[in-house]
Amino acid sequence: MGEIAANLKVVRDKILAASAKRPSEYKYFEPCLVAVSKLKPPELIIEAYEAGQRHFGENYVNELVEKGNHPNILEKCAQIRWHFIGHLQRNKVNKVLSIPNLHIIETVDNEKLASALHNSWPKFRKHDDSKLKVMVQVNTSKEEEKNGCDVANVCSFVKYVIDNCQNLEFVGLMTIGMFGYDLTKGPNPDFLCLKECRDKISRELNIDVTKIELSMGMSNDFEHAIEQGSTSVRVGTAIFGERPKKDT
Repeated sequence: MGEIAANLKVVRDKILAASAKRPSEYKYFEPCLVAVSKLKPPELIIEAYEAGQRHFGENYVNELVEKGNHPNILEKCAQIRWHFIGHLQRNKVNKVLSIPNLHIIETVDNEKLASALHNSWPKFRKHDDSKLKVMVQVNTSKEEEKNGCDVANVCSFVKYVIDNCQNLEFVGLMTIGMFGYDLTKGPNPDFLCLKECRDKISRELNIDVTKIELSMGMSNDFEHAIEQGSTSVRVGTAIFGERPKKDT
């Protein structure tokens, strides 16, 4: 077993163990593991794919374009599912939508971006009725340098997406949260906040709460996120090792 496959097994075992500790209300789903492959070469993505991994997350548009169209990945990873998990500018929308095997955009945080995705998607979709899956990114930590919709505006923004962007399928909420939270202080407040946003959307927009996914938790806290009800965790370092510093 190669290093990537071994790391994946460790992460999956931890996901199973954390899932077993969840309250019974969360037993209806198995958490999805998104392998965050930013700044990692295509060979490692193929290695992870061959070890059974299917969902991969990328933060940078140009990098996703390069990897999504890489001939080796296209040849060897036919069922790969790309998650775009970085900040998306409207002038890059068409680049992202053109990616083969694009599965979801997790970082939709304003009406102009939602509308741009809605207007452009028909040019790229493979089937007449297929919608683009999106998550609404929420700035639960209220940090100025973080992207995301304000907590107070989440309900109205989700309503906007559902009412005005028929080419988009709202599937849930995503947060990055504050880095390095000390779990000895209790449950991560960012995760609690995202769950409160989900419950409010469910009540006010009359959406079944089990139909609203939560993407929260990364390499340092994904087990805690799963115990708190995360449906999807974004894990990079624990699978691929430390990242090189991005060139500025």
